[in-house]
Amino acid sequence: MAIPELALRQIERWCAQRVPEHLQDRVRVECRTRGRAVTIVERRAQAGPEWSEHEIAQLRFDEFGIWSVWWTDQTGQWLNHPDAPVASTPPALLAEIDRNPGGVFWG
Repeated sequence: MAIPELALRQIERWCAQRVPEHLQDRVRVECRTRGRAVTIVERRAQAGPEWSEHEIAQLRFDEFGIWSVWWTDQTGQWLNHPDAPVASTPPALLAEIDRNPGGVFWG
């Protein structure tokens, strides 16, 4: 089962709203899709044309049509967020990333 187009658009819209327009030449929140996972990344401008990238969260869409949210530890390993809700659409999980319990998403 592929990621529904509407769900992907919801995630992209959420990412686009994270950074005020006047800062977008220095900071961006974007998403990448691979299989049934959508990784949310924060990108920051560096000297020259390069941007640094920090993975914030990952939303995974399982074979039953349920979404879950994951976070990455200091070693870069993805871990299921145990207190986060599971949902049939991304908005509840995006709200959990905004809530940032324990500082696991936004540091």
